[in-house]
Parts: sequence; C-alpha cells; structure tokens
Amino acid sequence: MSFLIDRDTRLIVQGITGREGTFHTEQMLAYDTNVVAGVTPGKGGSEVLGVPVYNTVLEAMERHNANTTVLFVPPKFLYGAAYEAIMSGMPLVITIAEGTPVHDMLKLHHLAKEKGVTLIGPNSFGVISPGKAKAGFMAHHLFSPGNVGIMSRSATNCYETVFLMKKAGFGQSTVIGVGGDMIPGSTFIDLLPQFEADEETEFIIMIGEIGGSEEELAAAYIKENITKPVIALIAGKNAPKGTSMGHAGAIVSPDGEGSAESKEEALTAVGVCVAESTQDIIRILKGLK
Repeated sequence: MSFLIDRDTRLIVQGITGREGTFHTEQMLAYDTNVVAGVTPGKGGSEVLGVPVYNTVLEAMERHNANTTVLFVPPKFLYGAAYEAIMSGMPLVITIAEGTPVHDMLKLHHLAKEKGVTLIGPNSFGVISPGKAKAGFMAHHLFSPGNVGIMSRSATNCYETVFLMKKAGFGQSTVIGVGGDMIPGSTFIDLLPQFEADEETEFIIMIGEIGGSEEELAAAYIKENITKPVIALIAGKNAPKGTSMGHAGAIVSPDGEGSAESKEEALTAVGVCVAESTQDIIRILKGLK
C-alpha cells in the first residue's frame, strides 16, 4: 500500500475557517479524502462544509481518532500551530505556508524528530496518493495511480512532470512536496527509506533544486541503501551564484556549494539517472519500464 496518506487517513485541517483552508478542504473532500475535523482557536462548535471545527488539535484527535493534519495557516502562526500538533502526538504534520521564519523551522524540525512525528514542509504543496487521498493544495486532476514515487522541492516542476507522465501513460504511488525552504521538516534522506519499502513504488523520482546539500546527502544514502531505480532532476542550473531564486533554499554559495553541477555529479556517481528536463524524465522512465 502507499505510505503517509491513503484511504485510512483521518485528516484534520488547521486553519479550516480561513479562505484557503475552506477552499482546499472542499477540494480534498471532492477527492474523497476523509477530512474528519477542522481546528481554529475560538471557532470551536462551528462547521465548515459539514466538517466539525474544534478549538484544539488534541480535542479533534480525541473525538475523531485523527492521524494526519494539514496546516493552512500564515507563516507567522505556523510555529504555534505545528507545535500544538506535534505536542498533541499527531503522527503526520503537513505544513503549507511559504516564508516560515528559519528559527521557527529549526525548532520544529528538532521537536518533530524528538517526538517521532513526520513533519512535511514548509512551503509544501502537500502529499497525495493518487486515487486514494490528498492533503494539500495540488491540482489533483493531474495525478493518476501508478508505480512511480515522487518527492519534490519544487511544486511547478512536479506538476509538469506528472502532467507529462499522465500523457505518457505513467502514474504515481505517492507524491510528496518536500518544500523549498532552507529548513525542511523531512529531507530526501528521511523519505527515501519509505519509498524503498513501499510495495507500490517501483521507480523513484527526486526533483531537487540548487542550494543546500540535500541532493548530495541523498546520493550517499542511495549508494548504500536504495535498490530501486532513481531518476533525479536538479532545477536552477542557470541561476547566478549568491542570489536566492524563488525558494528561500534555492541559493548557490559564491564558492559553488549547492550548485546543480555538484549535485548532478554526486548523483551520477552513484548510478542515479540524471534528467536534463521534465521531458527527459519521461524518456528515462520509458527506458526503465
């Protein structure tokens, strides 16, 4: 079966009464995701689209046996909302907001590890298991069930990839928006073991970006631990050094650290198929099939 989310997911939406929270709750319900409750402090006792709203995550968990939460809250409130979810023992916490303060995410990252909670994001489009459930804001009509697992730092490149995959007859098992901020809750290394263990996943696509060292670290992990074919795409090859491009984490140091070239070299050296573009991902997939 798929991992992180599936038909057994019992989802809470934090910030459900806000504009984004309400809109995307409607979309998740339309996708037959089991949204069991919403949480907005001070709005407990109300309903949104037939979904009961509570003041706290703990109350929603206890009433509905919830096992996942997705946070549609502004960056300045994300720390408090995620802290509450983690401390309440929520197994999976998915954070959407872009621009979360770095120090907030540093604390949340380590708190989640300490408590054994899987934290996805921030700046994530969410998680989807096509045909089963979604928690996030992705355009679900682009996705289709299949045997290719995807984890991506870039929403746009992921959407383009799954669109091209659908046209070529490929579907996805689980797709995860890792997020493009400097401090992610879960890195590629955190997620690779789950794709490796997932029976539905036969191929793994890793869509990275310039900046940081996630892809180089993933290369070392893949060499020692991953047996399934891995395809990688590194976005941002033409970005100037020392300039943040789009995502907070997409920045190449003046000395070249975090460049597309260094990432591609590390991945190629361990046998990962490095694609030049989203179209090239499809070409490689066809060759592996």
